[in-house]
Amino acid sequence: MTPYQCRCGQALFCENTRCSNCGRIQAFEPLRAAMLSLDTDDDGWVDGEGNRYRPCANRAEWRVCNGVVEADSNETLCSGCRLNRTIPSMSRGENVLRWKRLEAAKRRMIAGVSKLGLDVNSGGGMRFDFLEDKRSHPDVLEHFVTTGHKDGVITINVLEADEIQRVQQRELMGERYRTVLGHIRHEAGHFFYPQLVTDPGGFTALFGDPSADYDQALNRYYEEGPADGWEQRHISAYASSHPLEDWAECFAHFLHIEDTLETAICYGLSPDPAQDPRERINAWARFVIPLNELGRSLGQRDHYPFILTPVVIDKLLYVQAAVARAAGRS
Repeated sequence: MTPYQCRCGQALFCENTRCSNCGRIQAFEPLRAAMLSLDTDDDGWVDGEGNRYRPCANRAEWRVCNGVVEADSNETLCSGCRLNRTIPSMSRGENVLRWKRLEAAKRRMIAGVSKLGLDVNSGGGMRFDFLEDKRSHPDVLEHFVTTGHKDGVITINVLEADEIQRVQQRELMGERYRTVLGHIRHEAGHFFYPQLVTDPGGFTALFGDPSADYDQALNRYYEEGPADGWEQRHISAYASSHPLEDWAECFAHFLHIEDTLETAICYGLSPDPAQDPRERINAWARFVIPLNELGRSLGQRDHYPFILTPVVIDKLLYVQAAVARAAGRS
């Protein structure tokens, strides 16, 4: 992500609520991928151009976001929070931190796709259900909530925002990587699939038949595991379960690569390959080796524990081309 600065010049992150140097109020607008540095006066919050704002209701009451709404708007929630259909129960104190983590990941995803020219309000609009099951809330009816997407609604199990529970699930599933941001980017891939995949033949040639029985494929994957040799054709074991999951995984990895590579370029850690799709993949392949080694030098797991085979690269290039077409770029 592009680095942000306060009006005083202090470096900012998109999660900041206040500048540590000058004390200005900070607000992140994910649809524009922009930080707003706001002064305070007797009438509220104002930016450098005289535009006035007030805090999102979820910011004012729960401090789970750093969004704002225009002062003369009838809305009470910021553009990010308005996408929520269901929020966690605030009667449980631990859910405040979980919800805050979910919002941070959601907003980063929205900013990423918006900068690529995609619209989360298209196709009926993206919505989010942040749900609990009996593992975290014994009073709810659901015994197990599965993270997923259906008809524009992205469901995220609130436990994914619990660090201990997520690591335990990662180890149980034998996964190399599991993050809230990864989940949200993956489900965003399912949301954008109908808008981006306009050539069924080209998709099938790379990913497989999307009409293959989904439930049967997933049941087989969980019962038997991935097929032998999946590493040569898929970015992850889960991607081998069904062509639509392969697409969603590749879409998520496309966003991982674009966001991280942009950050590396902005900080002078990688040369800028401009917009040439294959050169961007090559730049990522060169950068990811020192990125992982930096993690190991600090005693951490590899930040990006995946291998980009020729087939996987072709799939990533397909995603890139689909996004470019949808955004009106050649």
